[in-house]
Order: sequence, then C-alpha cells, then structure tokens
Amino acid sequence: MSDRTYTVDTVGDDIADFLDAVLDAADFDVEYEILDGEEAGAYFEKPSVVVKFSGPDLEFLMNNKGEALLALEQLTQEVLEMAPDEHALMCFDANDYRLLRQEELRLSAITVAERVRESSTPYRFSPMSSRERRLIHLAMRNETDLRSESAGVGPHRHVVIYPAGMASLPDPPVPTGPPRRSGDRDRGRDDRGPRGGDRGRGGDRGRGRGDRDRGGRGGDRGRGGDRGRR
Repeated sequence: MSDRTYTVDTVGDDIADFLDAVLDAADFDVEYEILDGEEAGAYFEKPSVVVKFSGPDLEFLMNNKGEALLALEQLTQEVLEMAPDEHALMCFDANDYRLLRQEELRLSAITVAERVRESSTPYRFSPMSSRERRLIHLAMRNETDLRSESAGVGPHRHVVIYPAGMASLPDPPVPTGPPRRSGDRDRGRDDRGPRGGDRGRGGDRGRGRGDRDRGGRGGDRGRGGDRGRR
C-alpha cells in the first residue's frame, strides 16, 4: 500500500472530473455525492472515500447486482492509479446497497463461526469476489478459536472457515458450468432497448461539496449551470 491518503480534499476533484465525463457521455440522469468515509455511514469495510449515487436513472447503475456501479468504481480506481490493496479505501454505493451487503456478509460470517465452533466441521462459502472474501476474513479476525482461508481457483475462489487447529482440506472438484458468485456481478445483460428522448437533465448534477463553476466542455467547460457538489 502506498503512503497516499484518500480523502475528499485530496482526490474529490479527480473523482468528480472523471464521473462527470462518464455520466455525461452515457447521458445518465444521475447525481452523486463524494463523502469522507467517516461521514458516509457505518460501512464495515471502513473506506476512506464513499461516493453515493441517486437520481432517476439509478436503475441503469444498479441492474445485475450493481454491475455498472462496480465497473464505474473500478474505472475510477484505475484513473486514480490506486494499488490493488488500496481498492477497499473507496466505495461506490446507491440506496445503501453496498452498506447492506457488507453488513449481510459480516452477519453471515458470525453465524457460520458459531456453526463451525459447535460442530467442529469446516464451512465453505459460495464463490465470492476478492473484495467480499476480504470482508469475511475481516469479520473472522477476532475469532481466535477459528481461522478463515481462501480456497479454489479463478471464478470458483471462496472462503472456508475451519476450527483453528484443523488442517486445510483439498479443494473440491471444479464444477462444470459457470459459478454462481455470492453478491458478485452477473455477466448477462438485459435488453434495455433504445432510450432516446430528452431526460430533462437541466444541466445540473449534485456532486456533494459545494458549488463550483466548472467551466465548459468542448473548449469551455460550461454545462448549462453549476453542478454543485453538496
């Protein structure tokens, strides 16, 4: 992990510039607010920066378990040149979807911990993304009589909870069909059809940190009025 700090003051403008360009190009009527992590809510992962989205076109970010939302987060991390071990410092959310998912994983880990403790039998979670596996490991870090371990390969990677003194078990056979990942992004896309027509955007997009005259696109960056970053 680098020594770089991620706050609204240090990276907020870079995030806003990138999001404005992407959302304008997509013609999404979506607003966003950039917050320091401690102001954003009780995220179990404790990110340093949280970007919260709202607006009439939010469904296009949230379809397929937030596929576009997560992709936008990953692209922003690339723009900021964040190292892989820094990705958890940023969280994009809408309607508290990520906040609730993190709490769901935390509670699942606690429930499984009790089950393994009582039965002395390991438990395998469904395949998860690397970020969600990390959340399970975080939830287990204070369970001294148990241990968590990532197992499997590729899209079948998952977490196993063991009694502390038990040796690791061999990985199960790799299933033949695509894995069903817990909370991960579905790859299929629904046919949304043409969107044409004027969305009535009025040139304003909430950006969460106080109004700024951003200048114009196409030489002068005027966007039909201030976007404001509440």
